Amino acid sequence: MATLQDIAVSAAINILSALGFLVAFALIRLQPFNDRVYFPKWYLKGIRGSPTSSGALVKKFVNLDAKTYIKFLNWMPAALRMPEPELIEHAGLDSAAYIRIYILGLKIFVPITALALIVLVPVNYTGNTLGKTREVTFSNIDKLSISNIPSGSPKFWAHMVMSYVFSFWTCFVLYHEYKTVAAKRLAFLASEKRRPDQFTVLVRNVPPDPDESVSEHIEHFFCVNHPDHYLTHQVVYNANKLAAVVEKKKSWNNWLVYYQTRYERNPKSRPTTKTGFLGLWGHKVDAINYYIEEIEKMSQEEKQEREKVVSDPDAIMPAAFVSFRTRWGAAVCAQTQQSSNPIVWLTEWASEPRDVYWRNLAIPYVELNVRKLLMAVAFFSLTFFFMIPIAFVQSLANIEGIMKVLPFLKPLLEMKPVKSVIQGFLPGIALKIFLAMLPMILMLMSKIEGFTSLSSLDRRSAAKYHLFILINVFLGSIVTGTALQQLEKLMNEPSTEFTKTVGRSIPMKATFFITYIMVDGWSGVAAEIVRLVPLILFHLKNTFLVKTEEDREQAMDPGSLNFATNEPRTQLYFLLGLVYCVVTPILLPFILIFFSFAYLVFRHQIINVYDQKYESAAAFWPQVHLRVIIGLIISQILLMGLFSTLGVAKSTFILVAQPVLTIWFHRVCKGRFESAFLKFPLQEAMVKDTVEKATEPNLNLMNYLKDAYVHPVFKGGQSQKHEDPDEEDSSPLVPTKRTSQMGSKHESDVSSEAKI
Repeated sequence: MATLQDIAVSAAINILSALGFLVAFALIRLQPFNDRVYFPKWYLKGIRGSPTSSGALVKKFVNLDAKTYIKFLNWMPAALRMPEPELIEHAGLDSAAYIRIYILGLKIFVPITALALIVLVPVNYTGNTLGKTREVTFSNIDKLSISNIPSGSPKFWAHMVMSYVFSFWTCFVLYHEYKTVAAKRLAFLASEKRRPDQFTVLVRNVPPDPDESVSEHIEHFFCVNHPDHYLTHQVVYNANKLAAVVEKKKSWNNWLVYYQTRYERNPKSRPTTKTGFLGLWGHKVDAINYYIEEIEKMSQEEKQEREKVVSDPDAIMPAAFVSFRTRWGAAVCAQTQQSSNPIVWLTEWASEPRDVYWRNLAIPYVELNVRKLLMAVAFFSLTFFFMIPIAFVQSLANIEGIMKVLPFLKPLLEMKPVKSVIQGFLPGIALKIFLAMLPMILMLMSKIEGFTSLSSLDRRSAAKYHLFILINVFLGSIVTGTALQQLEKLMNEPSTEFTKTVGRSIPMKATFFITYIMVDGWSGVAAEIVRLVPLILFHLKNTFLVKTEEDREQAMDPGSLNFATNEPRTQLYFLLGLVYCVVTPILLPFILIFFSFAYLVFRHQIINVYDQKYESAAAFWPQVHLRVIIGLIISQILLMGLFSTLGVAKSTFILVAQPVLTIWFHRVCKGRFESAFLKFPLQEAMVKDTVEKATEPNLNLMNYLKDAYVHPVFKGGQSQKHEDPDEEDSSPLVPTKRTSQMGSKHESDVSSEAKI
């Protein structure tokens, strides 16, 4: 059980760590040779150029201007200076909406923290129950929690009233944020420049036809059913093998550049390599000649595979990107059922081209449900078995437990500095280490499930990570920690005392979560701004691979928000704040520091560093809202369970209305706002089409869309032939090769040649 001294030690360690990271960042970013690491977004926009200086060579690497070091913290006000409309223009709505998650946290918890500290902390402290009992292990910090109030005390009315106040305020803020983000999304979509995905629909599970190819079948179907709006389509190829060949060739080309650079710097010695795995074993050969020969072989293999994909009918998947003449036509197709058979001709809005995850488009649609079932089983197993390291982490927070298992460490563990570090710092850092590999595993599982866009992969992985954190990190830490700490007492007490002991032990886990908040939320966020790994990788690439300015630009790794990881972690802080605002209010200031610090750091990163891989126009906000609602309901249910053990008359009857009202509130918000994130209003589509037609009457949309959804491996090489944009078919007939009655159900009354 961490004491107040242990918390102070942990706070000192994490504050010093965070300050160390911030000072290091403030100094490193001033050096000219690090400029591309800490301001890559401006380079990608073409606004910023490499720092140049005349005179001594050292000035190209070290900033000798003393004035800049005096103002080394000026990045903080600069991060707050850009207004939100300009931020949306600069970085996109996804980035601006992500920042609003931290604003949401501050709006919820600043008033709640003030009320809890003013009202509940004095009530808890004057309870004076823990000092008179020996039933549970406690520390001084627990005297500020609800555990310090005796059972049946009328003081619990303050907690029940505050619970309703906090819940009402949370719902009020959630409603207005949902309303604000929905309005910003619609405004963003209405003002957005022309993009291919505004006119394009992804069609999947195209039924086979014995008389027509997939491409012909798709063209026939849409010419018949969308005669006034269908424009063109691009079939989906299974080019995964070709993509692997291209990627391998690119990797080998990097090795060739590396060895050529080495040779240019030291012409007296030709570089060598081994032909085995990673150059670790095998025959020693001339590295430059070896990679030139291998790249030539790969080029031939690429050419053959490219020709095979284009010419092989089996490489064409029953899916396509179908483009329309108007946004209105695309909206109608994307948001309606195309056939009487609900499992064929499935349509959805196409992601923007850079958002498409091409590998998963090659997965047959019939496999998707099987894949999702298998991944659900795998996720359940992963969640279950992860309880083992969680139990280990909780054991670190209990010095007595460690002494029983490892008695030879008793003299060391009894030393106050060692004890403070173990109980106040080690559990949080150990849990963070165990969670480090988890996001990659969950992303792999989401990819196996078959999602076809990077944004949907991020949202799916975030949902898994949130559920994992909820079960293992939160509930697992409470249950496991309680069982390990109080096992002996629980086994020897009568059943009536059992529930009381558990109820009083749950709020005491706040000390563990305080240490975790400081490690992950303070030091972890500070480490994000230093960008240590991208810094090292950039200089390695700049040393061994870069020859031109274009190479140097490719060596930059601006990264992105990493929504799949950061958002679920942030949701843990919402959950902890909502659960402990009534139970242990002293935890709330630590959460406020996290939200404030994270807002500052991520705003700076969005402005200067991150380059988003896609733009979904804040499509993730309904999930953000839902997860906060889930945290609120969990807090309300746990509070009901806690009060049922404290002898408060009719507490369950009084508190049961909270989760019911919260669920009702969620349904209201879902019905009011969610459609804005799932559908595009036909009225808005028509307005944009009308304005565009009036301002650009000669727009050649076919030329604009024809290559938008060509697989990346075909761009710059051999690709499908496209119609001449100036020679669109003006025939009023829909040609078809169909001679059988196949497909007559979904094209009833349509003859072989139908009028458009």
